[in-house]
Amino acid sequence: MFGKIRVFLEMIKIEHTLFALPFAFMGMLLGSVVINGHLPSWAQVGWILLAMIGARSAAMGMNRLIDRYIDAKNPRTEKRAIPAGLLKTSEVTVFVIVFLGLFLWATWELSRFALTLFPIALVLIFLYSYTKRFTWLCHVVLGATIALAPLGGWAAVTDSFSWSSLVFYIAVAFWTAGFDVIYACDDIDFDRKEGIYSIPSRFGLEKALKIAQAFHVVTAIGLISLVFITPLGWWYAAGVVIACSILFYQHRIVKPSDLSRVQTAFFTMNSWLSGIVFIFTLIDLVVKFW
Repeated sequence: MFGKIRVFLEMIKIEHTLFALPFAFMGMLLGSVVINGHLPSWAQVGWILLAMIGARSAAMGMNRLIDRYIDAKNPRTEKRAIPAGLLKTSEVTVFVIVFLGLFLWATWELSRFALTLFPIALVLIFLYSYTKRFTWLCHVVLGATIALAPLGGWAAVTDSFSWSSLVFYIAVAFWTAGFDVIYACDDIDFDRKEGIYSIPSRFGLEKALKIAQAFHVVTAIGLISLVFITPLGWWYAAGVVIACSILFYQHRIVKPSDLSRVQTAFFTMNSWLSGIVFIFTLIDLVVKFW
C-alpha cells in the first residue's frame, strides 16, 4: 500500500506544490487584509490548503492520463507511472475523481463566490493537456491555470476580485509560462519529431529563452506594481528584489548552448522564488496588522 502511495505521489510530483501553494496563500493574505482589514482565519487557511491539494492532484493525474501515449514515446517520460505499468488508467481515473471531489468540497466550504470559479478551473485543467497538440501558446494556458491559485485564494476570503488581484494573477501566470518555456527546452527535439507544439519547438532555443525572459519581465513588473496598489511596504519590496534576482539568475544559468541546468532553473529557483515572496508578504502584513 505504501509503495502504491509513493507511486501516486511521484506521479503528481507532490514536491512541485511548492510552486503555487505559497502564491495561493499570498492571494488569501492580500485579499483578507486589503478588503476585509484583518488576517484570514485558520479555517480559511485549512480549506485553501485542501483546495490546492485537490486541484493540483486532479490536474496532474488528468495530465498523466491524457498524455500517457506521448509520455510512452519520450525517453524523458517513458518511466512515468502509467507508461511504465506502475499504475493502471482506471486507478488514475479514480484518483482524479476523488481529488476533484476534494477540490469541490473545499471550494464549497470557502465561499459561494469562489465556487463560481470551479467550472473555469475545471475547463482549464482539462484543456491544458490538449493545447500542446494544437498551439505553442500552451505555456500561457498553463500559466493561466496555475494563476487561478492566488486568484482563488483572494476570491475565497473576499467574495470579490479587484485590480490588485488581477495584477497578481497576471504576474503569476507569466511567471509560470516563463519557467514552463525553459522546461520545454529539454524536449525540443522530441516535440519537433512528434509534432508537439511548444515555444522552443516553434521558435528555437535562442528565441524561446528570450520569450521566457520577456514573460518574466511581465512578472517582475506585476510584483513591483503591488507595492503601489496595495498596503504592502518595505518588507514585501525586499522580497520582490530577491525574487527578481532569482529570475535574473535563472536566465543566466540556462543558455541555448547549455541546457544542463534546466532542472535547477525549473524546480529549485522557482520553489525559492514563490516561498520568499510569500514569507516577506506575510512578515509585511503581520507587522502592519499588529
